[in-house]
This record gives sequence, structure tokens and C-alpha cells, in this order.
Amino acid sequence: MRLSVRLFAVAVFVTSTFARGIGQDASPARTWPPGVQPVGEASPALSPADALKTFSLPPGYRLELVAAEPLVQDPTVIDWDLEGRLWVVEMTGFVRTLDAPEPNLDPIGRVVVLEDTNHDGRMDRRTVFADGLAVPRGVKVLDDGVLVAEPGILWWMRDTNHDLRADVKDIVTREYGRREGSVEGNANGLYWGLDNWLHTSGAEIDLRRRNGRFEIRRIPLRGEWGVTQDDAGRMYRNTNESALHVDVVPAEYYARHASLLRTRGLYESLAIDNDALNDVWPVRPTPGTNRAYQLGIDRPDGTLARFTAVCAPLIYRGDRLPAELYGNAFVAEPAANLVSRLVLSDTGALLRAEKAYARAEFIASTDERFRPVYLANAPDGTLYVVDMYRGVIQDKSSTTTYLRDYIVRKQLDTPIGLGRIYRVVHDTTRRAEPTGLATASASALVKMLSHPNAWWRETAQRLIVERRAVAVASDLAALASTAGDWRTRLHALWTLEGLDRLAPDVVVRALDDRSREVRASALRLAERWLADPRETRVRDAVRRRVADDDWMVRQQVAASLGAMPGADKARALADVLSRYGTDPIIVDVALSGAAGSELAIADELLAGSDTPARSAAVTMLAATVARSGREEDVTRLFDRIASASLTSWSRTALLRGAEVALIGGALPGTAARRGGPPAPAPPCPTCPGARGGPGGSYAFPGVREAQQAATSAPAAGRGSAPLRLRAAPQSLTTLAIESPDPLAPRAAALLGRVEWPGKLAGGPSSVAGRPLTAVEQARFERGREVYRNACQACHQPDGRGQDRLAPPLVGSAIAFADSRIPVRVLLNGKEGAIGLMPPLGATMTDADVSSVLTYIRREWNQAGAPVAPEEVAAVRAETAGRTNPWTDDELTGLMRAAPGR
Repeated sequence: MRLSVRLFAVAVFVTSTFARGIGQDASPARTWPPGVQPVGEASPALSPADALKTFSLPPGYRLELVAAEPLVQDPTVIDWDLEGRLWVVEMTGFVRTLDAPEPNLDPIGRVVVLEDTNHDGRMDRRTVFADGLAVPRGVKVLDDGVLVAEPGILWWMRDTNHDLRADVKDIVTREYGRREGSVEGNANGLYWGLDNWLHTSGAEIDLRRRNGRFEIRRIPLRGEWGVTQDDAGRMYRNTNESALHVDVVPAEYYARHASLLRTRGLYESLAIDNDALNDVWPVRPTPGTNRAYQLGIDRPDGTLARFTAVCAPLIYRGDRLPAELYGNAFVAEPAANLVSRLVLSDTGALLRAEKAYARAEFIASTDERFRPVYLANAPDGTLYVVDMYRGVIQDKSSTTTYLRDYIVRKQLDTPIGLGRIYRVVHDTTRRAEPTGLATASASALVKMLSHPNAWWRETAQRLIVERRAVAVASDLAALASTAGDWRTRLHALWTLEGLDRLAPDVVVRALDDRSREVRASALRLAERWLADPRETRVRDAVRRRVADDDWMVRQQVAASLGAMPGADKARALADVLSRYGTDPIIVDVALSGAAGSELAIADELLAGSDTPARSAAVTMLAATVARSGREEDVTRLFDRIASASLTSWSRTALLRGAEVALIGGALPGTAARRGGPPAPAPPCPTCPGARGGPGGSYAFPGVREAQQAATSAPAAGRGSAPLRLRAAPQSLTTLAIESPDPLAPRAAALLGRVEWPGKLAGGPSSVAGRPLTAVEQARFERGREVYRNACQACHQPDGRGQDRLAPPLVGSAIAFADSRIPVRVLLNGKEGAIGLMPPLGATMTDADVSSVLTYIRREWNQAGAPVAPEEVAAVRAETAGRTNPWTDDELTGLMRAAPGR
């Protein structure tokens, strides 16, 4: 199915008639900033015309209606085809009633195509492209087919008879999230990036279509709902309470090494030294949020104080709104009925963001049912807002009794099946001229790489790559060097990459480009030649960038040098780390490419004098070796720590690294994270307004919750499981027991976290767990899959948890307490200082609860006792009447009464 049959000129006319203005769409004039508006007790569903009257936007801006029910229902994601038609995902299975089971996997979701046949700027025709989908969550229209996502499956659908209905569908992958996953925390996003890969959020894979076939690569899990990119190709995501995160260095680099203790540069928060970024300013009181019963969630005026459901990040890159918006980030907050604008800046050492307005938001509504869930750059150059328009936006499994009672009282659970799509326009917005993209020749598409609207640039690049238009390779090579706009040069380079027509001389020139964005991309593109001994020009040009005067280029060169072979890589990365070892992003991304070479790099650094950069780098290299558990390398590390021939600073740095990995402690360059403002102290833990007070129990404790996919880099410095070796580390043992060396006491402490056959009991963790029986081993293997589906998104594949979201399971006192303690947590959930854990095990079988706990207590070199289904059954019966999550104090009391084993 080629979605380019008719002239796009018609489509542009259809989608750009907004420039004339549609009177009934105009919002009433309001003061700015608007402040908190009075609202009535009821929150009835409003007609689209009445809903438009509830919006506040900055002077000159307004919303126009593009589509509304019954033409569109429960919209969550949109995309465009080459004829300007709007493709919409309808998630009609989301919380249909408060009595229905969740997650609702009934096949009632759809992907529909909307058209504007009378050219009035509003959609008026609806065609169901695909139905029978269980909570679909993604769509991407490509040149000859459409990607459609539902939990666990990514479909490739085609319309072979050109009636806009899918008649052929094939499975691309079954790794697109998990069918058992929650609606909120599951794979989504199919953003065709500058690098020709389709980027996701809340997933562990990206995809690429090359020569008609899809490729998959593994990536670290991060983000919750939505993904976007800026002109340089950096990817942005967010999660719940944190407005905006960016991959300063592309995510695929961090997937190269399984033993990284930290991944700075990946999913970096942009609220650096600016926690006010996460403040929100609704225009109505917002008591209808899940934790509004707690003190400090709402302000005295009743408005939500900080993001609680932020999602759908978008970097605006259109050409029909004022230039001040270009490159700004917009994020949706459906719980507070608003869209926030964030201004990005470069401090000279990092990116940061700040709110565009003091005590105001870009879009805010007094309508409690306005639920913005997706934002998009449009072909017409404006910004589109997808409004799911409903009262209930919280998935049932995490709904508190407070919110359930609020929903019932306000009758927010009905009606359902509504939805609106808006465009943002400005008084200065003018109609776009027809461009004819659908029928454009390959040479015309090359010219469109210079279009001021990024949607056109990205689409032109995609079409050249998808259609394998290799005849324009020479034109692209010329454009990569001569285009006046760095963005055009970037697109030309990556289009050549997508065509497999990139030449070394083009990359060498780009490595000296005046634009840092071009130089950084050129480093990525140069990697394919770094192991080729014939391409010394490329290798030399890359090495010159080590001294680049821009921080972003230096971070990328640290990543790219990992593509060099053997000894060359060790010398190159040692050079980088000796210069920039105090920069945690450079250190972590350099380590990502150093797998197997850590000690060789350390030796290069140890040959020099003691500097803060070398010391910090050696510490991180040693920590990574210790974390890896590779016995030969760990033994060599211990030998160096014990070696009297090394300098004092060398041994100390190496020992500190081993301590970081095995004992715990702050990593070099890790600053204390800033939290939000402290909440006021409640009168007592269970008083109204306290975390354990009325309203905090789960309203639907029997609903199965899978994962909350709000990810960030794994937190480090929290300690680890004991390191298990096949033989005693003789050099370290000698140092610890027989030596007067000042490092001996620290070596002895370190040995307390190392196990080997025959080690005497008495030290910390000195008793290895007994071997599992065949039945217990089968339980462990089943637990691995349960963990992956239900726990991994928060606690991470390595069990180290996430800062301010989920505590580590490695070495966890609760996880290794008497089995009745962690069973309680799974069955009823836990609320404490770090995050809120839903009752994951409430609808699991006793066998699955015992399996996942057995897995947690034995994975990651841990030696906890396995858990039997009978133990789970006993606790389930004992706690059958409990609906509240367990608190830290309660669990501490239980652990004192039943010591861990």
C-alpha cells in the first residue's frame, strides 16, 4: 500500500485552512496570567464548542477544533500520511467502568483515519483502518504500510486494495512491551529519528526498517508515555513527576556493557538546579488526583502543586507559530488539565530547561475532563493536542479509595467514548503553501531537507531512505558540505547513512564542521571505519575531536572511541579519561565501550601522575570490573590493589572502585539528587492528610498491576550482592590478614563481600545459599519471567532500583527478611519514602508470587532462601482483609519480630 496516490497539495489546503480562523473556536479573552478560576461542584461533559470556552492561553494564541466525537473516540496517539489524512489510535478499552476488570484486554481498540473532505479545517470522514485491538498504543504510517502497536506485539499492516482498511498484517516483533503490562507503564512510541531508527518509550527495543525488513536493537528502558527529538536528533522523554529528560548521548551506547554502575548522559533530567521545573499552575482546583488526600500535594488554593502525570513530551519544530516557540519543549499534564511550555538552554556544560511563564501554563482549562495525552508537530506547521476527554484518567490498579470516591461523587466515570483533537494557532499564523510531497521526485525530496518545518524535513529523509533513492547520493553529499543551515547538513548526512552511501571523505569534512551538532553526528557516522586500518584519515579526524571545545562533542567522542579495536581503544579512552575523568557523563559513556578493556585502560592511566581526573577514572574502571564478576579480571584487579610496586594513589583508587561496587558508596562525580520541597508534617502517620491516612488504600486491590515504566539511569553506590569466586583471592587475602599496609583494614572489609568455596563462616555474607532443588530451580526460572513482566520496569533488570521511584532489591533487607515479609509487600503493596509500590501479587497465583521472590532472592549473586507457594498461601489467608499498602514502620516491626534468614 503506497499512501501517496493523490496530490498532497490538496491535503495541505485541507489542513491549512485554519489560517482564516473559525469563529466558534476562539477562546474568550482572559487576563494573563489567568490565575485560579472559580468552578462549580459538578464537572459535566461539555460540548466541543463549550469546552473551547474553558481554555486559557497566552495572548495571541488560541485552540481550533480539528475533530471531536463521534468522529473520534478515546484518542491517544496521532500520525499523518502523505495525503494529509490524520491517523488516530483509539484506546477504547481504558477504564470503561469502575466495575470492569483491568487491564481490559478485550479487542475493542481501533486505528482510524480521519479526512477533511470539504476543506473547512475540520475532519468529517472516518474510516476504520484496523479494529479488534487490545488497548492499542502506537501507530506510524510509513511509505508502504503502517506499524500498529498493542501490548506485546508490533504489527505491520498493509492496505493492498487502497480502501484505507488493513487487509494484510504480519507480526514484526513480540517484544514491544508486555501483554501483562499496565496501560500506563508499557511500550509506546514509534518516532522515526534522525538516525533512521524508530525510537520507543517504556520499551527495551528500537526498530529500523532496512531493505524492506525490520531490525531490532536492545536499549535501556526509560520514559513512560511519549518520545520526541530536537533538531540535533537528541531524544526526550519524561515520567509522572519529572517533566523532561534527554539522552545527551544516544541510548544504544549504554547497551554495550552489562556491568555499568551508572549511566549518566542517558535520560538526564533537565531540572538541573531548577526543581521549579516540575511546578504546575492549573487554572482550577484539582482535588481529583490519586494522592490529593495527602498533605503537600495540593496548594492551599486547591491546585496541584507539582506534576503528577506529566507525559507526551514534544519539541516544537514547526514554522507557523511565533519563532519564540521553536525548539521549546511542551509536556502534557492530564491530571491537572494543562499543557506546559518549557524553554531549553545550553549552559556551556549541559542542557537545562525552565518554565516559560511565571505561575502560568501554555494551555490550561477549567474543564476537569480536558485530558491532553499526546502532542505532535503537524504538517501544517502548528502544534496538535490530543484530548482523550474523559473523567477517569488513572488506571484502576493504582486508584486509591480517595480517588475512587471522588470519581463516584462527581460522576466522572461517565460518559465515555468522547475525544477531541485541537490545533494551536496564533494571530500571526498564515496558511501554508502547497508543497506536493506525495508526488515529489527524489531530487525534490532532497530540496525539502531544507524546509523550515521539521515534519517536512523528517518525512523527506524517511521517504528517500524507504524508497532507496540512491540516485541522489551525490546531491546529498554536496548538501552535507555546502548547505547553509546546519540542520540540512545533518539530514543530508543521515540520509546518506540510511541509503548506505556514506563515504569516508564526507564524514571527515563533517568532523571539522563549524556546527557542533554536525561534528557530534559525524563522530557517530565515523564509527564504521574506526577498526579499519586503511582509514587513517577518519581515525585521525576522530582523535582530534578529543580536544573539541564543545562539551557535547567531547561526550560523543568518548562514546564513539569505543568502536576502536584492542590496544588502540585502550590508549584512546585513556587519553579521554585522563582529560575529562571528572565529567561523569564522559566517564560513563567511555566505560560503555570499554567492556573487557577496563584494566588495560586503567594501566594506561596508572602510568601517569595522580590527578583528580585520573583518580576518578581509575575508580570507575575498577568498580566496573568488580561489578562484572569476571573472575580473571577481578583477580587481576585484586592483585593490583595488593601490589607494593604500584603508587599509593593507584592502589587507593583501585580499592575505592572495588568498594563502590561491592560495599557501596558514592561514585566519583555523583552529586546528591535534589528532591522536591518537603511536605508538611502530618499530625500522625494515619491522620487525614498523612501518607497512611484515610483514602490511601487501593480501591481495587484485586486488579493486576504490571509495571510502572518510569525509568532513569540505575542508581549507584547502594552496595551489591556478594561477589562469588571459584578460588580464594590470595593477594587480597594476604594484604588483609598478614600485611601492616594501611590499606589492610579496607581490604579485610572488602573480603567480607567476597565468597569462595571453603571460606570460613563468620564474616558478612559468608555463608553461600544451598543449591536449589529441581523444583526450586524451575520456580526460579518462572520467577525470571514474572520479574520481567511485573517488576523490572521499576526495579531495573539488575535489581538496583531507581532514584526516588523504586528501592534496590540487591541486598534489600525486606527482600531477604523472613519470607512472610516480602510476601506481604507483593500482596498488599508498600508505601514509603521511595515511591509507591502497587499490590502486584494481589492477582498473581501463589506459585507466581513464590517464583518471583525465589528469583529475587537468588539472582544477582544473591543467596537468599527460596520461597514456597505454601508460604504465600498462608500469608494471603492471614492478610485477606487488608486493603492498605504496608508502611516502612510496619515492616520494620515485623522484621524485628521475625529476623531475616
